[in-house]
Amino acid sequence: MTATKGKRSRTRDLFSQAFRRNGVPSLSRYLTTFKRGDLVDIKADPSIQKGMPHKFYHGRTGTVWNVSKHSVGVEVNKLVGSRIIKKRIHVRIEHVKHSKCRLDFLNRVKQNDALRQAAKQKGELLDKSAFQRKPAQPKDGFIVKAKKSTIETMHPIPFEDLV
Repeated sequence: MTATKGKRSRTRDLFSQAFRRNGVPSLSRYLTTFKRGDLVDIKADPSIQKGMPHKFYHGRTGTVWNVSKHSVGVEVNKLVGSRIIKKRIHVRIEHVKHSKCRLDFLNRVKQNDALRQAAKQKGELLDKSAFQRKPAQPKDGFIVKAKKSTIETMHPIPFEDLV
């Protein structure tokens, strides 16, 4: 027999709550405000079946294009064959949360603006590399000093057949 291909097929682990996280969502989830243009993460809450997105959209990030009384319209990219299609879906607020994907970028923009203003007040010209991200550098080397003790060399015991 072939496997069924229903809307919620193969979602045993996908739509299950974490241990000791069962029950209805908190009130703060309903009180969050969404505006057009906000980036949101779609994460289906299995305790509320109403307005639940299809399993494909679970874990995707999209842009809010419509806000209604109980739901939010989200525009998500979907790869179909070799092309990317923008899909517009409506999802209830329980299944959506604000995305943190741009947080590091926005913090870096604020930091660069502060650097730019500080340099402008001092009358300095900053190099372009001052604003660029730098990869983590290796740690500085150091010498380990043996204090009040001699260095002991250890060797493995030669193998002896006990039989």
